[in-house]
Amino acid sequence: MKKVLLTLLIVVVLVVVVAASYVKFALPSVGNPPDLHVALTPERVQHGEYLANHVTLCMDCHSTRDWKKFSGPMIPGTNGKGGELFDQKMGFPGTFYSKNITPANIKGWTDGEIFRAITTGVDKDGNALFPVMPYHYYGHMDKEDIYDIIAYIRTLPPIENKTPDHNVDFPMNFILNTIPVKPSFVTKPAKSDTLNYGAYLVNSAACMECHTQVNKGQVIPELAYAGGRVFKMPYGEVHSANLTPDKETGIGNWTADQFVTRFKTYSNPANVPEMGAKDINTVMPWTMFAGMDTSDLRSIYAYLQTLKPIKNHVDHFVAVTEQKK
Repeated sequence: MKKVLLTLLIVVVLVVVVAASYVKFALPSVGNPPDLHVALTPERVQHGEYLANHVTLCMDCHSTRDWKKFSGPMIPGTNGKGGELFDQKMGFPGTFYSKNITPANIKGWTDGEIFRAITTGVDKDGNALFPVMPYHYYGHMDKEDIYDIIAYIRTLPPIENKTPDHNVDFPMNFILNTIPVKPSFVTKPAKSDTLNYGAYLVNSAACMECHTQVNKGQVIPELAYAGGRVFKMPYGEVHSANLTPDKETGIGNWTADQFVTRFKTYSNPANVPEMGAKDINTVMPWTMFAGMDTSDLRSIYAYLQTLKPIKNHVDHFVAVTEQKK
């Protein structure tokens, strides 16, 4: 009997070792980077700048934000330098830093390697990226938009800024390799196709990622866009807003003009207040989204109004003292 149990134990150990080795060394498996050369045309660069700063918000994480002001607007001249920290204090399974994506750091990357990183979450060396960057959403965009973003970041002023390496907690250091998946690209709808174009923008901006509660890091589909996801901030928490058209707790009573004005207000720096020493700031990058075209914001509003209304009251800011009660 002891020999049987010992044999079973050895088999179990071998299975675990083989499985762990496969996950650690054979994954991620998303294929090689495409053989790609993006032409740096003025049109591509201009549209890529718009996307990276006001829709997909690459510059949100890959620049330095001024947290002394409401919503942490980007500090001019830091475009793409990287270095923003995401750690356990914020609820992440490890310590992660946004990378320097200026030519000073990625000049050795091919366009195909950048493309693969943005759309699948696998870097130049084949390593899995933690989805702080919402590459699962970018992998459902139009390839042409990704090309435009690549063209734009290729033209950023080079900034010498070496960012620290990631330090991933166990067991996420194994799980991480299972997260990247191959992209499923779409063709961007025409702007005249308001609802589908609005849905495309909502995906590109990864609105669902922040505006949906999560369970073990995974969004809860039945609560999509209902808000309430918790983001830990100094001196308290900020809870994302309910974007569904529920009339009591969401944006069901908002007009399109009110929705657009809510964003466009922050296009004027005078409307971006200074934060008090112990005020709870928001991770919502209002000043960046404020630069979105009015017509694009209206398309987003139109799409959000078609969502299933979900009743979910959200207290946006919860102070430390309130959390202890």
